[in-house]
Amino acid sequence: MPTDSNILFQNYFTDFRNYDEVLKSNMSINPNWEKLLDNLSQMGAKNLVAKQKEINWLMDENGVTYNVYNDPNGMRRSWGLNIVPFLVHQSEWKIIENGIAQRAELLNLILKDIYGERLLIKNGIIPQEVIFAHRGFLRQCDQIQYKTLKNLLIYSCDLARGPDGRMWVVSDRTQAPSGMGYALENRYALSRVLPNIFQNINVKQPSAFFYELNQMLIEAAPQNRDNPSIVILTPGPHNETYFEHSYMASFLGYPLVTGNDLVVRNGKLWMKTIKELKQVDVVLRRVDDVFMDPLELREDSYLGVAGLLDVVREQRVAIVNPIGSGILENSGLIPFMNTICNYFLGQDLILPQIASWWCGQQIECNYVLENLKDLIVKRIDRSNRENIFFCEFLDDAALEDLRQEILLAPYKFVAQEKIMFSTAPDFRNETLEPRKVICRTFAIAKRNSYKVMPGGLVRVAPERETLFVSNQRGGISKDFWVISDEEQSSIQNYAWNSSCRISIADINDLPSNTAENLYWSGRYLGRALVTARYLRMVLNKMNQEQYHSKKLNSDSLKLLYKSITNITSTFPGFVGKGGQEAMKNPLGEIISLMTDEQRWGSLAQTMFSFGNSYYSLRSLWSKDMWRVFDGINKQWSRFKENDDRSIIELTKVLDRIITRLIAFMGLIEESILVNQGLLLYFIGLQAEQAMMSIAKCRSLLIFEHEEHLQYEILESLLASHESLNIYRYSYRSYLSLENVINLILLDKEYAKSLTYQIGRIKKDISRLPESKGASSYQKCQDKINEAYQLIQDLQVSSLLETDSTGSERKNLEEALSKISDLLHDTSMAISDTYFNHSYQQKQLVNQNFPLS
Repeated sequence: MPTDSNILFQNYFTDFRNYDEVLKSNMSINPNWEKLLDNLSQMGAKNLVAKQKEINWLMDENGVTYNVYNDPNGMRRSWGLNIVPFLVHQSEWKIIENGIAQRAELLNLILKDIYGERLLIKNGIIPQEVIFAHRGFLRQCDQIQYKTLKNLLIYSCDLARGPDGRMWVVSDRTQAPSGMGYALENRYALSRVLPNIFQNINVKQPSAFFYELNQMLIEAAPQNRDNPSIVILTPGPHNETYFEHSYMASFLGYPLVTGNDLVVRNGKLWMKTIKELKQVDVVLRRVDDVFMDPLELREDSYLGVAGLLDVVREQRVAIVNPIGSGILENSGLIPFMNTICNYFLGQDLILPQIASWWCGQQIECNYVLENLKDLIVKRIDRSNRENIFFCEFLDDAALEDLRQEILLAPYKFVAQEKIMFSTAPDFRNETLEPRKVICRTFAIAKRNSYKVMPGGLVRVAPERETLFVSNQRGGISKDFWVISDEEQSSIQNYAWNSSCRISIADINDLPSNTAENLYWSGRYLGRALVTARYLRMVLNKMNQEQYHSKKLNSDSLKLLYKSITNITSTFPGFVGKGGQEAMKNPLGEIISLMTDEQRWGSLAQTMFSFGNSYYSLRSLWSKDMWRVFDGINKQWSRFKENDDRSIIELTKVLDRIITRLIAFMGLIEESILVNQGLLLYFIGLQAEQAMMSIAKCRSLLIFEHEEHLQYEILESLLASHESLNIYRYSYRSYLSLENVINLILLDKEYAKSLTYQIGRIKKDISRLPESKGASSYQKCQDKINEAYQLIQDLQVSSLLETDSTGSERKNLEEALSKISDLLHDTSMAISDTYFNHSYQQKQLVNQNFPLS
């Protein structure tokens, strides 16, 4: 072992039990790892600690997450990447690569046979129960024919090194294999943070693999379409690997859609856009089989598309991978795979498998029951919701319960030999520790073979002696290197030299749900910014009163408190039942508005909605924009965890949030073009700001007050509007109601005035595509035109007039109320015209597809 590595390896083994990737049983080092270990040793432990922190920071900054359900620390857990990669030499990888390609081809033939002639069953190669008792077998997919290169277009498998030192197949992934995006991000992060780690090591790059992936999607389109429409179907932002869905959509440049974005019409699949329906040719899906079509499969699914299977039968859309391919994720097939391989290919399996016994055969079942304590037992169609039984850890009662389950339905169970995965070095606490690892790699269908990714994704057990290797259980990842003796290009070139005609995406490529989220993201951002600024203004006013030793319920503050409730609609607040109690503790009510996510209209609820809307759109955003967004979330999280609720601390928090919200607004135009959907964001932002400006003016300007109080109210309004400086510069005069109304409401050139905002909305709506629902489209135009004409006709002299009592400006109230109603009607018309997702088909007969 190199002496420089001694410090890193000083606590590597307390005893030598398992196969280790680096150290042999005589403690000599694997020659393939020597250059990497030299590079790590030269950097030194302290530097590696710093670099590991930098990687953690980068993953966090880039928003690389893995959603963990019911995680007490929050669902969006940061993706973990250890600084030490996992490596395999090209000489060994060639065997692995051939084995994966062989297995992919074999599974492709099995899939074709299961839903076709079923020769494997007819000729006694596999028992029928292995197929028909598996939840993944979908009778609705029987006899469907495909025109794609292969039936199985993407294959992924988990590999682990067995006791003989060879890589063994642990499991197959065929429905919607995940991990490609994480593998890409791992390579990117390591290359950026630690370029020196690659020194003198020839690491194969995955560029060609992703080129083949893109070409496969293009060639999968029916009728060899010149410029096929390709979408990526996601279950949504709460799915555990949603980061990857949005990452791949951004990386490949295809729309990310949910089931609500798609609809079947006239025997074809269409994407709903804000202009019209656009036919879809290829769907790269990340939704499990039974959720894909609520008309024929799970009727309670909102993730798929009603009638989709019928379009597939007619060969008018390609689904990658085909619906029904989950049958291949069947541990019941494992004991028969070598026989199947000989039957179809006339070969033995290249890659070994874990020894497995299907309990549906009497001899095998007897063996399993006699040796239960030494085996691992699982259901043939185990889902993520069901346990693997590690029998050595079960007590006698649990073992007996399992034994009875097996006897009750033996064909549902498979038992496997217990093997110890190999260990590989993980950098922890300034040293290297052995951790169990599982490798995942991928294969893409080509005309006569499969293209295998050089490397992939490695998952690492969370603790030194842990058997489980799972992201849901807290595992982290490694970059997966395939190294060669031949020099490799270090350039990662992912530019597609596509064989199809280049087409620039426009607003007609924007899925309707994405369009709606863009519109509402603008509205939530506008609401958050106006609310935060208004609360900051009131808190500053409260702080000034404290500084001058005045009470926090002066006349001006009382008016401002009531205006908070009216502007945010957080009734009862300061004005409804119990308002007097709120007045006694105004800071408590403001704290509630800032922290209570259950109060509709509160800043907390608005920030929550803002976060959800932007997270669902993350495939559109640049990395800089994501970093600002992440900074907002972190700032808000720190605030919620901080017990300091003083006026000064609340003001500081709002200062930081406002600054980041403004930075976020400035970056949006760098992420998406106006004619690709940014227009809808602008409309939503301007509409919300306009309606909240009206609410502020109705709360503060309608009633007449004494001169000194009127001055304080006008100053507060301008301060909350960030318009005090421009007022002084423009008018150079004492604050007057007439000038404030001119600036805030009627100025045609001031970007924050109501007139300018409504004019901007009018202009932007006129640029939206004319929907086929002509009447609703016309209503959008009519309502905003009416609002624009109304405000154009307003005269400040009329707005200043008070009623006979001299206390209320009814003309101003009526005008603002009417404009507010018209803006609301405009928003509703936009939703009815462009965001109608109500179409839904239902099964006439209930079909049950249980998950467990």
